Amino acid sequence: MARKKSPTLTDAELRFMRILWELRSGTVNDVVEALPPDEPLAYSTVLTTLRILEEKGYIRHEKLGRAFVYEPVVQPSEARKDALQYVLDRFFNNSPELLLANVMEDENLTLDDLKEIHSLLAKRRPDSDEEHGNSQQSS
Repeated sequence: MARKKSPTLTDAELRFMRILWELRSGTVNDVVEALPPDEPLAYSTVLTTLRILEEKGYIRHEKLGRAFVYEPVVQPSEARKDALQYVLDRFFNNSPELLLANVMEDENLTLDDLKEIHSLLAKRRPDSDEEHGNSQQSS
């Protein structure tokens, strides 16, 4: 039985997850072949990492003939959400406000970035006039 999935992926695990998300399913050889030519890895290394991902609950396998075919059971959006929740819990005392304040203070946000953030916040606000197509300016 697979253990509960970990909320975090190592860099190597994330690289393999990205490959499997793109392929939708694949054998160890498929993953090895999908790696960039300048970053080759041994078959055994890929196999070990795929087994770890399966133990963590991110992928599963099916035996087809002599090959194991691996497929993701966690979508990218769920992996992002889990990773963000982990960061919130661990570094920001489970406070989205503190995380956002930190991003706003520490990142070099462009005017376009700020406009996009403002737009996203306006869409999330339940009483947003913009959401209903009634953009009003205050006098």
